[in-house]
Amino acid sequence: MSDRFYTVEQVASWLELHVRTVRNYVRDGRLPAVRIGKQYRIAHEDLETFTGRPVPASDGATAGRPGHSEASTIVEIEDIDRAMVDRLSTMLMAAAVDRGPGSRSLRIETVYDKERARMKVIVLGGLADTARLLECIEGVLAS
Repeated sequence: MSDRFYTVEQVASWLELHVRTVRNYVRDGRLPAVRIGKQYRIAHEDLETFTGRPVPASDGATAGRPGHSEASTIVEIEDIDRAMVDRLSTMLMAAAVDRGPGSRSLRIETVYDKERARMKVIVLGGLADTARLLECIEGVLAS
């Protein structure tokens, strides 16, 4: 087991969340932590499991991420059938998983409204990864 532990403040800074949010995650049991006196300590492994990405080796929990930018994108696709939805969803999930080491997290959600033949794709991630996914969507729809 690692001897690296982080304070709630360090985790909040690294995740760019409010300290209260991180404390709520701990209290709800979503983020495992050890209580030492009146403070919580979060183990390195638990933080990596919670985020699904590696924690920087240097004391990255307190360091800001210079130049960090993310995109929140919603794509609405109309007049789409179930077969194309399945094809597009599979391609997006594969693209999200098949990224190089050290890539930032990428979150993709898809929703299909069968009655309206409408699909929504929600992408949360880095600018470059999001741009590549949007190009993939355009390519699949053009084919």
